[in-house]
Amino acid sequence: NGKSVAVTGKLNTFTRDSINAKLESLGAKPASGVSAKTDYLINNDPTSSSSKNKKANELNIPIITEEEFLKMCGE
Repeated sequence: NGKSVAVTGKLNTFTRDSINAKLESLGAKPASGVSAKTDYLINNDPTSSSSKNKKANELNIPIITEEEFLKMCGE
């Protein structure tokens, strides 16, 4: 609740709209980019060289997979 979460890369379980809706239903704020205010980045390829992954690594923001996100949600 109250977390800012960005999403990047290919999703397996969700569409972009459905994961944003899920985040909002949990009280999180979907973010379009990664900044110092971002709490998590969801990416199924945490070793990706994407710009969002690079920024998350620079800012020490946890990069989690969809599976880890679902576990955090209790699903």
